[in-house]
Amino acid sequence: MPKIELFSSGMCGYCVAAKNLLVSRGLPFEEIRVDRDPALRMEMAQRARGHRSVPQIFIDGRHVGGYDELLALSRAGGLPSPDEA
Repeated sequence: MPKIELFSSGMCGYCVAAKNLLVSRGLPFEEIRVDRDPALRMEMAQRARGHRSVPQIFIDGRHVGGYDELLALSRAGGLPSPDEA
């Protein structure tokens, strides 16, 4: 199963869209709310090469980007399936 981390905030339409896309593909993910802890936003920015906007998505530790990049990856058939190890 791929490890998917989604850094988000509460009032973010793109975060909701990213979560809905992952749910529709049957992919479980860990949501990390950066609006509740400034240290988490700093961690996200470091891991995402300076990107501070949300969502920021990581699959198996690899930075994918935001919602637009996740959608492009999905359309290109690049998202892992839920049963991949």
